Amino acid sequence: MNYILAFVAFNVIVIVHELGHFLAAKKFGIKVDEFSLFIGPKLWSTQRGETLYSIRLFPIMAYVKMEGEEEASTSERAFNNKPRYARALTAFGGPLANLILAAVLLTIMFSIQGYSTTEINRIDKDSPASAAGLQEGDTITKYGGNGVFMPLDVMQFLYVSKGKPVDIEYERNSIKYTGTITPEIFPETTAYRIGVGFSTNTGADSNVIQSITPGYPAEKVGLQAGDRIVKVNDVDITDRSSLVSYLEKNKEKEVNIKVLRNNTEVNVNLVPKEDKISEQYILGLEFTEKKGNLWDSFRESLIFSYSIIRSVGYSLVWLVTGQVKLNQMMGPIGMVSSIGSAVQQGPNLMAKLLYLLYTTGLMSIAIGATNLIPFPMLDGNRLVLIGIEAIRRKPLNPEKEAFISMVGFVLIILIAVYAAFNDIVRLING
Repeated sequence: MNYILAFVAFNVIVIVHELGHFLAAKKFGIKVDEFSLFIGPKLWSTQRGETLYSIRLFPIMAYVKMEGEEEASTSERAFNNKPRYARALTAFGGPLANLILAAVLLTIMFSIQGYSTTEINRIDKDSPASAAGLQEGDTITKYGGNGVFMPLDVMQFLYVSKGKPVDIEYERNSIKYTGTITPEIFPETTAYRIGVGFSTNTGADSNVIQSITPGYPAEKVGLQAGDRIVKVNDVDITDRSSLVSYLEKNKEKEVNIKVLRNNTEVNVNLVPKEDKISEQYILGLEFTEKKGNLWDSFRESLIFSYSIIRSVGYSLVWLVTGQVKLNQMMGPIGMVSSIGSAVQQGPNLMAKLLYLLYTTGLMSIAIGATNLIPFPMLDGNRLVLIGIEAIRRKPLNPEKEAFISMVGFVLIILIAVYAAFNDIVRLING
């Protein structure tokens, strides 16, 4: 059921994108020949005015076919004969629709569950954050010279910098401060895991499960988010570190785990899974969660969207410079899997719906922003060509534009195949 919801969510994102192009085209009087849900051979169609509405065989994606979009047309209502501003806004309509969808979904989600801020809620004793002079209540504004708008920004810059010492800027009582923070580096290692995640690394609630990793022993024996792990083989577990320490000593031997679930004891037996843990970088701090009114939630959705759009641009640069590996690319299969895994984390229906809203909103922003990259076959490329046309005061040679599109199509297909291969490998390897 989770993956059915994920599949539907992914299609909603793509259909909304195409609907944005469709509505913009109609607004500017561009003739739309066909609006199709899904791809492949036609299963059903109906003519409504000048537009053919169809449903096709393979239930994924959607597309809008406008006259004069792919080849020159003499019609006054053809895409290629419309003013530059109309063509540009029609091209931008898809990404804009994705951003609007994301804003709506995230506003709902933040209104119900709250949102993370860059204000520090807790700092571990003798941690890198403490050594840098940070205190509880401070708000981080820059990390390594890059603006910070949400905790995800900090983690992103932390991992791309590979844990190197960086300058950090923060505010305390409306006064700006600067310092240097040196993350604690934990080398790549092997660990024994049961497949649970916690909302915090230390403290009284660091043994309360926040998420369950699909395919791991915890999921197979029915552990749930909200369970508090209290014993492993009759050894008291008071926090996350005591659990990790015991599992490291126990290795791959079967263990009995006792959890408290709604004040009821539940016992399960499982065998920890040996895992390769990538190099870790720790700052030793946690951020504050807040819950505001509808306007606060909407504002946070815009901040979140800006941050993700910016990260798409950063990721492209990091991919070219080698700071991010090509095999980390994700295609439609990976997106559906990610949404499905996120939905699965919820211990109840409401939590599942909130995870679905969050992940769908995140993916919608990412797809909208990615389409603005000036790469052949993407909306961003069309905007660039229209910009070049405006500078030259005349359109590009149709043959040259067709060649660019053809090369772009081949590259897009190759990238899509590679991304799909990565997705399948990730699914197989868990």
